[in-house]
Amino acid sequence: MSFLIEIIPRLLQGMYITLQLIVFSMPIGLAIGVAVALGRVYGGVVLSSLAWGYQLLFRGTPLLLQLFVIYYGLPHCGLVLSPFASAITAFSLCSGAYHSEYLRGAVLSIQGGQMEAARALGMGKIQAIRSIILPQMLRRALPGCSNEIVYLIKYSSLAYIVTLVDLTGQGRLIAYETFRFFEVFLIVGLIYLGMVTIANRFLHAVEKKVHIPGL
Repeated sequence: MSFLIEIIPRLLQGMYITLQLIVFSMPIGLAIGVAVALGRVYGGVVLSSLAWGYQLLFRGTPLLLQLFVIYYGLPHCGLVLSPFASAITAFSLCSGAYHSEYLRGAVLSIQGGQMEAARALGMGKIQAIRSIILPQMLRRALPGCSNEIVYLIKYSSLAYIVTLVDLTGQGRLIAYETFRFFEVFLIVGLIYLGMVTIANRFLHAVEKKVHIPGL
């Protein structure tokens, strides 16, 4: 019990950093996903090709490698990011690539006649996307995007690779100091399980709230 009392405050400090990473990366990744998905479907040849290339790059390479390139590689090109900024950048770009594919599938599931009808009523392309396509796309893609948000919580544990003392990083420090690896990482795992469970319940409630009857 004394061991728990000693390490829990430090793990909570690490969890606070992890939550910050998630809170910043989640909306940025979703926004990137929306932009890339719409670019793939409505962007024309050039924009669609760029969006496809982005998806290919960030879905086809390991997140660990992306973290290494952003934190350790970019300084050689003159761009130096802090560990926190590097982690958010990598998580957002990687998450955005996966969000974009869920969202693109949602766009393609919307009947094409809706866009044609909107244009026939005098709406511009951007207005039609914003008013008609985007709300339906977000609602249809929510289950897939919810999964990606849960994945984000779990792969945020890689932030320690760029020297950020998040929950996993704090756990590693404590484990090496005390040599009680099993107990420490068991507690760390339970904390991640708690975060994922809370996120799942919240996202499930949101899915039920915005569910389209009959779809």
